[in-house]
Amino acid sequence: MGKLSATGLKAVKRPGRLGDGDGLFLVVGRSGSKSWMVRVQKHGRRRDIGLGSASKVSLAQARERARQVRAWMEDGLDPVFERRKAAGIPTFKEATKKVVALHQKTWRNEKHEAQWLRTLEVYAWPALGDIRVSEITGPMVRNVLAEIWLTKPETARRVRQRIGAVLDWAYASGYRDTEAPMRSISKGLPRQQKKEGHFAAMPYVEVASFMKRLRERESFTRLALQFAILTAARSGEVRSAVWDEIDFGSQLWTIPAERMKARREHVVPLSRPALRILQRCSELRLRDEPLIFPGSQPRQPMSDMTLTKLLREMKVAYTAHGFRSSFRDWVSEETDVQGEVAEAALAHMVRDKTEAAYRRGNLLEKRRALMIEWGRYCGSEG
Repeated sequence: MGKLSATGLKAVKRPGRLGDGDGLFLVVGRSGSKSWMVRVQKHGRRRDIGLGSASKVSLAQARERARQVRAWMEDGLDPVFERRKAAGIPTFKEATKKVVALHQKTWRNEKHEAQWLRTLEVYAWPALGDIRVSEITGPMVRNVLAEIWLTKPETARRVRQRIGAVLDWAYASGYRDTEAPMRSISKGLPRQQKKEGHFAAMPYVEVASFMKRLRERESFTRLALQFAILTAARSGEVRSAVWDEIDFGSQLWTIPAERMKARREHVVPLSRPALRILQRCSELRLRDEPLIFPGSQPRQPMSDMTLTKLLREMKVAYTAHGFRSSFRDWVSEETDVQGEVAEAALAHMVRDKTEAAYRRGNLLEKRRALMIEWGRYCGSEG
């Protein structure tokens, strides 16, 4: 027989814990809130497990829930996991949506969210979507990845990482009794052929002649690529650049933190040829268009494939991103500029804390001189 009574619960006001027996407690908060908690112990390990609000769970229900928890502990089962089971374990598809909702505020943009979800919709949901996360095994995941592991290696690695994120969330939420066995799954897949280098970069000695070819015709795409080369910026930073980021008086382009890979504001000194490109874009600007290099649709940036398509049309076997490497190689081999200035121009993060503290200044004037010299080398300064 318990020590508490249903009628006596209403009179309890003082903060603290009231024991009913067999580890069941009524917990009264400072605000007057009341909830149930059961304390269980096995093999010297003590756990306090919540059983719900006293406003929704009656004394009789709390006693029954406490009894069930103690029974699970005696059977060597995890009470939290077993309660999750009783409440209903989500399918992989349902869990994916919960993970997306949990992380969407930390992602850079809606496009990343859409890509994250789309890869699982296409490659994981057909096989795993309707299976409860507690029942998904390593071989199941391995079979999903095996379909695309060699034919679409980069996509397969992203699918692997995202499946692992969903299953890890399920484990942390008590829906699985083990973590995702991603390391073992990877060992069960064939070795992917490694690509040499990261991005195909044009040798810097060819950049000036290539810039001359770019100027033979005019389009926003060609202007954008010239601007990217002259500023050594990432193509995404250029494609989404807006007029409010440009200070013509100071000859600076300030890219906000949310658009930078390192999530830190980056200031780019603008050489004369870069400013001329901006002036030409201003002349071509449609009314109220915020983007400097707009895409085919108003107020929408050009896609990430636009510059790639241009390079293919020009029969150039390099990438837009590779021009950053061209710039870096030119700095190393053709100038006496310190490496830290070049790294700052590329907005690279400094990993060593001591070195990062030493470089706290943004080296703006040194970078301005460097970008002017780069403009001259590209055959665009005049």
